[in-house]
Amino acid sequence: MSGQPVIEVLDLNFRYGSRVALRDVAFQVEPGEVFAFLGPNGSGKTTLFRLLSTLVPLQHGTARVLGDCLAEKPDAIRRRLGIVFQSPSLDRKLTVAENLRCQAALYGLGGRELAVRQREVLLQLGLEARISDRVETLSGGLQRRVDLARSLMHRPELLLLDEPSTGLDPGARSDFWNYLRQLQGEYGLTVVMTTHLLSEGDRADRIGILHEGNLVALDQPEALRRELGGDQVTITCSNPVQLKEQLETRCGVSVHLMDGQLRVPPLENESLWDLLQGEFQQQVESMTWGKPTLEDVFIHKTGQQFQSSSTSGEES
Repeated sequence: MSGQPVIEVLDLNFRYGSRVALRDVAFQVEPGEVFAFLGPNGSGKTTLFRLLSTLVPLQHGTARVLGDCLAEKPDAIRRRLGIVFQSPSLDRKLTVAENLRCQAALYGLGGRELAVRQREVLLQLGLEARISDRVETLSGGLQRRVDLARSLMHRPELLLLDEPSTGLDPGARSDFWNYLRQLQGEYGLTVVMTTHLLSEGDRADRIGILHEGNLVALDQPEALRRELGGDQVTITCSNPVQLKEQLETRCGVSVHLMDGQLRVPPLENESLWDLLQGEFQQQVESMTWGKPTLEDVFIHKTGQQFQSSSTSGEES
């Protein structure tokens, strides 16, 4: 990718009263990439989405979106954004076409230009046959595609999506991603989304992992997994708390207890392997090996399990 970054953020901080929602966040998003902010509830994703979409003003730090200063030119930026919110924002009593026309009116589109753009987004998202259907009669997956179509009516340069797969079944989620990739490939559209789904993070070109307001990792998903080295080992045992303490004391490694199982780093430590095969063999019921996942990355970066790290302070 070449050219000026679509988003440039430096030293971004945000508070709700005494609670810190974002702390010293810095990142760039390049033209034409699908970028995902991944994190559990309370990690700061929603706050970051609200800032980038100009819904709330900056408190501290600098941000440039599409070359313009977010603090100084929010109106200019807003006109060039496409936004899909977590909660559906369609009028369920209107037809697909009526929802698209309502959106077009907000951007001053009418006449032949409206007809051309409506036909364009319906074709892009496979909705031609649904143009006269009321939104309330559509499945959740189709409604999400109409939401996406509506956000594209004014041909935005940057598409912001807040938890776009919320409420979708795996098939509809896969279809939604296929359409995003089609838009990326055919039109070079830059997509930035928030998600709490590890599987969605894996499908993005790059991800930023958020934890309690901190950006703890930033890279391609595969690159982050490679940082962990070889296979991760999961141990099922009769007394995981006791074995965890013994392994950490004897071998100086970090062992994580999750759902009654122990997760340990690649077995490059010979003493660890010897103990599991020898002295602690009777405690071990089973051991499984697997390639590192994004959850392993999260655990490595934060020392916490992905879901259990959520807090009640923020929706996402």
